[in-house]
Amino acid sequence: MAAAAAPTVPEIVLPSATGQRKMPVMGLGTAPEATSKVTTKDAVLEAIKQGYRHFDAAAAYGVEQSVGEAIAEALKLGLISSRDELFVTSKLWVTDNHPQLIVPALQKSLK
Repeated sequence: MAAAAAPTVPEIVLPSATGQRKMPVMGLGTAPEATSKVTTKDAVLEAIKQGYRHFDAAAAYGVEQSVGEAIAEALKLGLISSRDELFVTSKLWVTDNHPQLIVPALQKSLK
């Protein structure tokens, strides 16, 4: 019996400076699970191996660095050829929703 083809994840077309890009509408959530023995870095790296290209994070989750480390390792291992193949979405937390705090909060997320 032949293996079933992986289901196709729906995509949305986004405009960008270099033309249109397709972003998967479903991604892997990275909110930490207190009972999990799998680290965020390991989970994201495995997800990249399985074909995930969209990851959802937030500074409040405390996982953005781990997501970045997994992406760096995926690049090193040749699982992806460029960071541009991935989408990482994040959130501006309500405590940072003040004009003077927005830019520093976003810069922290992008680190």
